[in-house]
Amino acid sequence: MLLLDLSARLQEILQDLSYMGPFIGLLLCGLGLPLPEETFLLTAGFLLHSGSVEFVPITLLCSSAILLGDLLPYVLGRRYGMRALELPWMGRLLHPERFQRLQKRFEEHGNWAIFGCRFLPMLRIPGYFVAGTMGMRYARLLVLDGLGVLLTVPISIYIGKVFAEQTDRAKEAFHDLHLILALLVCVLILVLVIRAFRNRRPSGGEPPAP
Repeated sequence: MLLLDLSARLQEILQDLSYMGPFIGLLLCGLGLPLPEETFLLTAGFLLHSGSVEFVPITLLCSSAILLGDLLPYVLGRRYGMRALELPWMGRLLHPERFQRLQKRFEEHGNWAIFGCRFLPMLRIPGYFVAGTMGMRYARLLVLDGLGVLLTVPISIYIGKVFAEQTDRAKEAFHDLHLILALLVCVLILVLVIRAFRNRRPSGGEPPAP
């Protein structure tokens, strides 16, 4: 629950920052922020629905932030290799056993393994780190990662926009429903009052015989 509250609060702050909000959030995800990228992409969709941003600029900005964030673990792996695991946050993300499994998967599947990391949140940072330690050229990583971003970012932002529209419609529907229910309750109370008033009137009897 605490993580959900933090996510909701963070979304409110980012909405006030317009374009830079999702950009900063997605960049922080690349630094290890324990929130899914989809949180900020959906926030971008909400901003798009509200008219605070435009589709093409926010899509390009979010895509750039993701690619920059993915560059960090790649550079650490490329430059420092296994020594980077001495960093506390990297050591928590990538245990030696996980490193060996990922390395074996990359050796077996090559490009498909890197491409698949884009769709597996728990493997993104470890996957790009391993790609760096294995000496993958950044141009190759950029193409594979960029293809995944091209598929996920526009769709996620659009889903956020549609969800915002449905939320507004649901609010309007609930508002109308409340008015209808209030009217029905008033009619029901009026009927009960009329019936109670009629029951309390004395019933007319036959006049006494002379």
